[in-house]
Amino acid sequence: MAENQLERERSRRMPTLIQGGMGVGVSNWRLAREVARAGQLGVVSGTAINTVMIRRLQDGDEGGHVRRALERFPEREFAREIVRRFYRPGGRAPGVPYALCPMSGITPGLDTQRLGVAGGFVEITLAKEGHDGLVGINFLEKLQLSNLPAMYGAMLAGVDVVLVGAGIPRDIPAALDALAVHADAVCRTALAIDERGGDDVLFSFSPRSVFPSLVCAPLERPRFFAIVASASLAEYLLRHTTARIDGFVVEGPTAGGHNAPPRGALRLSQRGEPIYGPRDLADADALKALGLPFWLAGSWGTRERLQHALELGAAGVQVGTAFALCRESGLAPQLRQRMLDKWVFGPPEQRERVFTDPFASPTHFPFKIAPLEGTLSDPEVYAARERICDLGYLRAACRGADGALYYRCPAEPIDDFERKGGVAEDARGRKCLCNALLADVGLAQARADGASEPPLLTAGDDLETIERFFSDGRTELRAADLVEELVGAGARLI
Repeated sequence: MAENQLERERSRRMPTLIQGGMGVGVSNWRLAREVARAGQLGVVSGTAINTVMIRRLQDGDEGGHVRRALERFPEREFAREIVRRFYRPGGRAPGVPYALCPMSGITPGLDTQRLGVAGGFVEITLAKEGHDGLVGINFLEKLQLSNLPAMYGAMLAGVDVVLVGAGIPRDIPAALDALAVHADAVCRTALAIDERGGDDVLFSFSPRSVFPSLVCAPLERPRFFAIVASASLAEYLLRHTTARIDGFVVEGPTAGGHNAPPRGALRLSQRGEPIYGPRDLADADALKALGLPFWLAGSWGTRERLQHALELGAAGVQVGTAFALCRESGLAPQLRQRMLDKWVFGPPEQRERVFTDPFASPTHFPFKIAPLEGTLSDPEVYAARERICDLGYLRAACRGADGALYYRCPAEPIDDFERKGGVAEDARGRKCLCNALLADVGLAQARADGASEPPLLTAGDDLETIERFFSDGRTELRAADLVEELVGAGARLI
């Protein structure tokens, strides 16, 4: 009984600061754990988490962390199978490619779904070790074909909050309700092409089919924070979602990663960036009127801005870019140091502005790029990379006239994209975020020609003033120090 009361008490606590759920493994378990230990909401990225798990194993699982978490996975035989298949003592030999997870689809195979469940479980298990703070997991709504298995795995590990953005996550609250009782969960998937006509198709995940042995007592249903760009989208979700929404993270156009497109017709600046206007900024009064807690995101990463957010009626703020540059983040150490050398320790004239690229992402959402030599932000690096789609997280489903489903991605080879009904112009400039973001965290795929996949760094506009956190002469940033800098010493969940 006491344990149940403790769980209920934990579920009622609210953070003042939410650490952003960034990239593929940038917001990793180490970063989330340190933020949670410091009394705020630590968040792991759920994007491609099955691939992250098996690549860590193939790189030798330094410290044994993945294997330690898998020892706690409730389906013990499958956990042992994962280790047998993917663990390489001492890591891969140089130039040896990673083994791949099977791609997901509308009707994914059993192995695909099981690896997704295990990936979500491992990351949350590690993030929650050694403290009683709150840990969340962040998903991109656009990755509908891989989210539900990882979500279920995170719930098996006791995740406290699920956050979903980069789309309209209207199906997620009901999916969480279903997964909590091990029932089938569904998400609608819009078709990029539907030659036969008809409605959206449903992606379904059935815990009872994937892991029958795990269906027992109900799971704790995590809180759900929808990541939105406006009060109007938040209101839409409340009107069109029957299940519980617990709060909103409202991301402005200066936040890193994917940005919502500007409202109205797309207009570009002289730099080629989308032009945002007053309608794209958060309306605090309209958000307050909805009656749910909300957090502001996008250039709110100072104590003064946090105080202003609280005065506007927000429960707090979400901060991403500064946490991505902390030593506990998953960003590859050499890339993190190069970013610090350019935007913190180097001369001010070399600090290029972050570029909001309207065409880089296969999702068609604007995507913020931190320009750095040797990454895909360099046109020569982009041109030299052979286009390939071997991970498939951002593929879109299509339906032919015969009713058969197929998948395409604007970042795949242009001939393939055109063969599947795409227009070549729509593929030009698109970047394979799946491979590039894995390269950001040191998990770049090795290719047959000896090359490795190049990274592509993202950051919010705050990157241009990130040196404010290094004014005391420090050479690196710790997550706990950043929490203290933002919310004050001894700040706890409220």
